[in-house]
Amino acid sequence: MAEHSENAAENMMSGIMDAIADKLPKQKSVRFDDEGSISGQAKKLFGGHKSVHHILGGGESADVLLWRNKKISSSVLAVATAAWVFFEWLDYHFLTIVSFVLVLGMVVQFGWSSFAGMLNGSPSNVPRVELPEELFANIGAAVGAQVNKFLGSLQDVSCGRDLKQFLMVIAGFIVTAFIGSWFSLITVIYIGFVCAHTLPVFYERYHDQVDEVLYNMLGLIGSQYQKLDKGVLSKMPKGNLKLRKSQ
Repeated sequence: MAEHSENAAENMMSGIMDAIADKLPKQKSVRFDDEGSISGQAKKLFGGHKSVHHILGGGESADVLLWRNKKISSSVLAVATAAWVFFEWLDYHFLTIVSFVLVLGMVVQFGWSSFAGMLNGSPSNVPRVELPEELFANIGAAVGAQVNKFLGSLQDVSCGRDLKQFLMVIAGFIVTAFIGSWFSLITVIYIGFVCAHTLPVFYERYHDQVDEVLYNMLGLIGSQYQKLDKGVLSKMPKGNLKLRKSQ
């Protein structure tokens, strides 16, 4: 029964992707050098012919995102969902939850030491909870490296001569600003977390249909950009003007 329902769900998702691909107009304006079908052409966006597991970096993190171990992946997603429900739906605050957890831990340790002392006649040694300092150092170094990499890429786009890339980044930040006005930061982080745990495995199962949809969308965007380039961008003054020597 479970296998029948899983096959039905897969057939339904495949039908949805085929319907989306049929709705989009077939575009010929975007060309790729990769030979083969549309699937092989659109895969260049995801690192050529590399597998999704390899693109995600491999290792245990990629296994979790691709649901190689369903128990671990479902547990991680369940914990994130529970945290989102606590903060958003139940309107708990981070300081409140931390205080309750600390109070609960102190009560457990107090009861452990008290009852163990009464039963054994001598005070019990409660195990100490200590986090390694290397953990915080590694987290800080990883976060700092990613922030510097992100800032460096923004500076490269700002100081470069690629107007198309510059406008795309600006448009992305504008869309992000609108999304931030609709949802709270915790909700945005949770949506990104859910997408990270669903989109890679979805693409791995239905990559042919997704590639076809992406290829058609790129063609549509490319044709619209060509119209914008001919009507507006081509008439704008170029940034790399050469200084002429006065005679």
